[in-house]
Amino acid sequence: MFLAALTRLFQEGHDLVFWNDAGGEFAPQVDAIGIEGVQVLRLDRTPALQAKISIEREVDGRWLIYAPFDEPEPAQDWLLDARLRGKPFSADTASIQLEELGLNTRSLRDHLKLRGKFLRARDRFDRVKRWVQPTDTADDLDRKMIAAVARAETADPAAILLKAFAALVAEGRDLGARPRLLEELTSFDLEQAFWAMAERELGYREPGDEPSSLRGLLYRLFATDFCSSVRGVQASLAHFVIAERVMAANVSVFASRWRTDMANYRSYDVLSGWVADELKISSILGPMQAEELADAMTFEAIEKRVIGDLKARIIAGGGANMDSVRDLIARRRDGHWANPLLAGANDATRALAASYDALEAAAGFFELQAKHLQGFSFADAGTAFQAYRTELFRFDQLYRWFMRASETVEPMGWSLLHELRDRMEDAHSGWFIGQLASAWGAVAEGPAGLLAKWKLDEVVNQQNFYARHVAPAFEGGAKRVFVVISDAFRFEAAAELVDELNSRSRVKARLDAMLGVLPSYTALGMASLLPHQRLAYKGNASLDVTVDGQPSSTLEQRSAILAAHGGVAIGRDALMEKGKDKGREFVKPHKVVYVYHDLIDMIGDKRGSETKTFEATANAIKELSELVSFIVNNLNGSTIFVTADHGFMYQESALDEADRHTVEEGMPGVLKPKKRYILGRGMWPMQNAWAGNTATTAGTDEGTGSLDFLVPKGAGRFHFVGGARFVHGSAMPQEIVVPVIVVKESDTEKAKTRQVEVSLLGSSNKVVTNKQRFEFIQTEAVSERVLPVTLLLSIRDGDQSVSDEQILTFDSTSPMLDERKRSVMLTLAAGSYDRTKDYFLVARDAKTKAEAWRAPLRIDLAFSNDF
Repeated sequence: MFLAALTRLFQEGHDLVFWNDAGGEFAPQVDAIGIEGVQVLRLDRTPALQAKISIEREVDGRWLIYAPFDEPEPAQDWLLDARLRGKPFSADTASIQLEELGLNTRSLRDHLKLRGKFLRARDRFDRVKRWVQPTDTADDLDRKMIAAVARAETADPAAILLKAFAALVAEGRDLGARPRLLEELTSFDLEQAFWAMAERELGYREPGDEPSSLRGLLYRLFATDFCSSVRGVQASLAHFVIAERVMAANVSVFASRWRTDMANYRSYDVLSGWVADELKISSILGPMQAEELADAMTFEAIEKRVIGDLKARIIAGGGANMDSVRDLIARRRDGHWANPLLAGANDATRALAASYDALEAAAGFFELQAKHLQGFSFADAGTAFQAYRTELFRFDQLYRWFMRASETVEPMGWSLLHELRDRMEDAHSGWFIGQLASAWGAVAEGPAGLLAKWKLDEVVNQQNFYARHVAPAFEGGAKRVFVVISDAFRFEAAAELVDELNSRSRVKARLDAMLGVLPSYTALGMASLLPHQRLAYKGNASLDVTVDGQPSSTLEQRSAILAAHGGVAIGRDALMEKGKDKGREFVKPHKVVYVYHDLIDMIGDKRGSETKTFEATANAIKELSELVSFIVNNLNGSTIFVTADHGFMYQESALDEADRHTVEEGMPGVLKPKKRYILGRGMWPMQNAWAGNTATTAGTDEGTGSLDFLVPKGAGRFHFVGGARFVHGSAMPQEIVVPVIVVKESDTEKAKTRQVEVSLLGSSNKVVTNKQRFEFIQTEAVSERVLPVTLLLSIRDGDQSVSDEQILTFDSTSPMLDERKRSVMLTLAAGSYDRTKDYFLVARDAKTKAEAWRAPLRIDLAFSNDF
């Protein structure tokens, strides 16, 4: 080691190096020194005067002057003038290490001796060397040695502590465990330095002579972070809260960074859970309300308490004061525990996020219910149809969203949403369906009712789909039209798909509606969507529907019908599996391409899987969205219609016999009895059923080409065989308001999407307290083309964060400026801030981490803030 240090001195340009080796420890090794261009002169063999003459004669010489004794007093030193212009060298290990580390402070030599056990291994020495700065202190060196033992990515105290906490989770089963890291630090005499670092950075120390521990550190860290984010210190936690303001601020900054650190947040989740159990946090949270906890992110139990409080408000409020509920939901979604984007996609995060989805859906449902608390009343069927397609479909949509979200929560075994789920089921399947059925029946029945004519002004009948939608597209200049038909894709799901499509560039989607055929079932609905002059029932056992005399039940049969119109039929998966090149070859010869998709009906119409109907609906929306993108981006599709053969009725709760309308024994003329419709000829009327003929409700040929039908009124069923929760076939709006999504490709600026813009409010750019609130304004409302944005907000010195990082989502659709304001509290880390220097409030996109904007700030903290 000493040879490398000597060599480096000569390489640095020193021509005279004096080595006084008291005791002659290295005398036997000196003669073996061979440094190019350097002469070794030993003062134990050469008199000092002779040495002086040799040095003075060889002006350009390079000398190592070695003496196996102490340096003489200046008055007795013949080589004093040479020594004063030379460089001293000491070969003890600590001195060599001091030189090799490039440290300026020679007094650190004694400290390096104390750390000899750690520095003895070359790999550990080299790990520390890469971090050492010339001005480092003993504390700095200890911190960097600790970082080397911890194998931290940097020597930052936060990085070291995160390694210790991760080790506790990986190796221990509780907070009392001592990970190997602490044992290693003890073996190198560094554990006390570790706890000293924790005290300097976070203010942690145990009272009296109590030994420091990771449990004690974590108690104080989590208790301090929690109490700093709620009003007032909780009495049972007061003795764990770090009192010094500067240290408490550091704790909050550290905890916030830990929560948002994608490499370490899992250890946060585990340890906060252990601490919450030991400190009985749930009992502390019991009497607290959601507003008190709005900014507290320390424990997962906080999220459950907020959810429980909001659930109770929604139930008690009956749709009133839902704005405050939404504001709290928005704040919690931006936090750690319920934000899948930033907290990771684990089961608990997904369930908590889904809980807020459920709360929001329930709030919207009860708000809408309060608006129609007296029920529904329609002047005529056209008014009723329009009411459903413009507003009332939201009841079904919100019900689906709630149930779908609660399905994500159920596997966790939590009871958070049970009471609300019961209320939602009663409100939808009990109140809404009953009220809608009654009002709808009033305009559907009678000589002037919808069933008598099955036509509505300005509404296309489903059997006229091709003539009224597809054919005019060609007249408008379309060279090829794609028609996507998804089995049982009802109107409310189509509304969600339209929102999804309009959030993308290059396409513009518009939602329309048709009056579906009746009975609303697959064979008749699918046939009605094909180009045709005539529809008719075939007089066979299966009652097939023919299109211009041709069968239409299979994909091949539909393709044959389309061939006469320059078209072809294919399944959704088969088309997408072809990919871009083969897909283009496939569609090239055809001017109309019918693409069939079956997921909702396939899942819902079976007893064993009908409870997954809403899951299937969500997946259908995703698959149809992907299909539209594939057609536009790979097949050059510029005109696309997305529609369905029929909708469906669904309820989560099991039905009872009261929902069953039994067909009378001996009923004549029954040809095809199903849960929600009966086909036949000459059947008796039924009190709880509507009767009609398909010539009127589907345009089938008069006489033998048509059939009589019976369909149950309201939500009733004829029988429950094969499942009963998912049904279709009758005349409720959910079944016969058939969606037509018109999708057009467009490269115009109006068809491009962009994120909403956000600006900082207020003219002052000075930070004067260690906790500073900032207010922001979303400059415009979110719309189809103006998309929400989630921002990460922090105060930075250049690129280095000097505060915690908070998350805000800007997604308001309100036209009112005041309703588009959001605020956040940022906490500065301890440190020395230059009041004449520019710092920055920085906003970064939460998804991409790209910087959105930065605003200059001056930090001028008052003395009272302890900074």
